Amino acid sequence: MTLKVVIVGCGKIADGHVEEIQKLGSLARVVGVCDLEPLMAEQLALRYGIRAHGGALDALLERERPDVVHITTPPGAHLELARRAVAAGCHIFVEKPVAPTFAETAALVKLCEDAGKVLTVGYSYRFDPPALAMRQLLAEGVLGEIVHVESYYGYNLSGPFGSALLADGSHWVHRLPGKLLQNNLDHLLDKLVEFVPDEQPTIAAHGAVRRAKRFGDARDKLQDELRLMLHGTSVSAYGTFSAHARPAGHFCQLYGTKNTLHVDYVSRTVTLGAAPSLPSAAGRLLPAFEQALAFARAGLRNLRAFGRAEFQYFAGLNELLTRFYRSIVELGEPPIPYRDILWIARVSERVFQELERQEQGPALERGVA
Repeated sequence: MTLKVVIVGCGKIADGHVEEIQKLGSLARVVGVCDLEPLMAEQLALRYGIRAHGGALDALLERERPDVVHITTPPGAHLELARRAVAAGCHIFVEKPVAPTFAETAALVKLCEDAGKVLTVGYSYRFDPPALAMRQLLAEGVLGEIVHVESYYGYNLSGPFGSALLADGSHWVHRLPGKLLQNNLDHLLDKLVEFVPDEQPTIAAHGAVRRAKRFGDARDKLQDELRLMLHGTSVSAYGTFSAHARPAGHFCQLYGTKNTLHVDYVSRTVTLGAAPSLPSAAGRLLPAFEQALAFARAGLRNLRAFGRAEFQYFAGLNELLTRFYRSIVELGEPPIPYRDILWIARVSERVFQELERQEQGPALERGVA
C-alpha cells in the first residue's frame, strides 16, 4: 500500500520532509499540507506539486483521509494537533522537541499507544550513515563494554535560524522552558540514551549566556552554552552545547573496554582510536599514521557514496521515514523506542529545572542583600 501523508506546519523543515518522502517511491506520498498561515501551505504545495493545501487541519483530514500526519509546527501545538490527527485515524511523526514538558510528551506517547497508532520523532541523526556504521561496530564487539560517552553539538547563532531568534524577541523558541537549549538538547541526548540504561541517572548541568546582553528582553536570557554530566550505574556521559566554539562541530565519542570510537556527523567519518603497539619512541610515531589512514579510508567511502548519489544531507531523515512507514505497513516495532522518547524528555526537563534553580539562586541572593 501507498501511505497517504499530510504535513501540518509549513516552515523550513517541512521542505525536507516533502523532499525525502518523494524519494520513497510507492511507499508514501504527500497528499496535503496545512498551516495557520494559508499562504505558507499554498507556496509549499505549489513548489512540490501537492494537490491539497489550506489553513484548517480538520477539514484537510476529513477531505484527504491520510494514514500519517507529520507535525512540524512549534512544539507547543504538538499534543493538540496529535490528538486531532489520532482521532482521525492517523499515525504520527512529530518533530523534536516532542513537547514543552515531560508530562505533555508522556501524554502524546500514551495517546498513540492507546489508539494503536505508531509514533515517531524526528531524531534523524540516529539514522545518519555514521550512526549506522557505529552500531555495526558495536554489534561486532569492537568496543567491548561501553564505559563513557561524550556528545557534542555546535551551533551558529549567525546562521539562518540563530539570526531569526536574535531578530525576534517573540519567537516561539523564547517561550520554551529551556529556550534555545531545549530546541537543541535532543541532538545531544539522543546520542546518549542508548548507552545509559538508568531511567534516573544523576545529572549535573551548567548553562551560561556567553554573548553580550544588548536587547533588554527575552533574547538576553537565551543561554548559548551548556555543560552536562550524566552518571549511571555503569556508564557516565558528557554533553556539550556551544554556540561559540569553532568550528561548530557535531560528534560523539564512545569509550569502551576494548577501544574508543569517534563518530563525526559533519564529516561523516567513523574512526577507531590508535594505541602504540611498539615500544619507546617508535610506538608513539605510528598511531598518527594509523589515524590518518583511517580518515583517508572514511573519506574514500564518502566519495564512493557521493558518486552513487547517496551522500545526502537528509540521509538520516530518509532512513527514519523508511523505517517508520514500514513499521506501519508491516505492523512492526517503531524505529525509535518509546522508552527513549520518554527518557530524553525526562532528562531534558530535569536539566532545565537545574538551570532554572541556578538562575534563581543569584537573584534570590541579590534580593536578600
